[in-house]
Amino acid sequence: MSQKKLITIFGATGAQGGGLARAILSDKNSEFSVRAVTRDPSSDKAKALAAMGAEVVEADLAHPEKVKKAMEGAWGAFCVTFFWAHFSPEQEAAEAKCMADAAKAAGVRHVIWSTLEDTRLHVPLHDDRMPTLMEKYKVPHFDAKGESNRFFKEEGIPTTFLLTSFYWDNMIYFGLGPKRGADGVLAITFPMGDSPLSGIGSGDIGKCAYGIFKKGESLIGKTIGIAGEHITCAEMAKSMTKALGEEVRYNSISPETFRSFGFPGAEDLGNMFQYYQEFAKEFADARDIKMAKELNPELQDFDSWLADNAKKIPLS
Repeated sequence: MSQKKLITIFGATGAQGGGLARAILSDKNSEFSVRAVTRDPSSDKAKALAAMGAEVVEADLAHPEKVKKAMEGAWGAFCVTFFWAHFSPEQEAAEAKCMADAAKAAGVRHVIWSTLEDTRLHVPLHDDRMPTLMEKYKVPHFDAKGESNRFFKEEGIPTTFLLTSFYWDNMIYFGLGPKRGADGVLAITFPMGDSPLSGIGSGDIGKCAYGIFKKGESLIGKTIGIAGEHITCAEMAKSMTKALGEEVRYNSISPETFRSFGFPGAEDLGNMFQYYQEFAKEFADARDIKMAKELNPELQDFDSWLADNAKKIPLS
């Protein structure tokens, strides 16, 4: 019987949860064991975690009884939601509450809730600098997470609130990488002006979460923001030019233009980038690179992330 402290990891085959699961499982001296929660235990990613030593269990956040069962016996839990699977802030809040209720019922000793700011605290709904979306939100995928912090606070659940940053991996998997213009030159397009964009490699989020669990009770009740670097888009383009071996320009556009692009979530992301730009100092100040490096000594800045990932970025 393992004497290790069991960590239940939701989203274990995703970017954040997967990073945490691999960080624990690859550390042979870890004081923790992993229960990887996934909707599809037969997936390649789930099988890979099982091969590394994880206990893989099937649970869907729409089924509270399965979620409660996944929490049973756990010392810790990593809780995360994925807005882009359904584009529903209400569903995201319901999933957060489901995990919080299950953690409370199971008596989990340390929960990490992967969250973001509720942007309405800075840009109220009546503020028309950016459009209100779905009648109740400015940046739906931020606001629902930030609003859901209360489920963990009100229940008195021992929680560390983890503020994440823009994934540099979005340039690989989310279509935000360089695109070739009519002149044949590559360019990244963001409505960020000259403001820095706080970013991180998604795998580093999981490693930082592992660092939080290792620090234990000292971080309960605290909000920890992480980033690999605060870097302008012009600086990102310069780094990509070097890494890709051909020129990459930065195409600075307005948030209004980005919102008009028409792909699913374009308005949400347009508002998000506007929030990043207008509150760049507050956003960066909430994300302490020094602390992130303390939690995760392998933390990458943008150049080191590119060294590992530039060849994965699709160029069109």
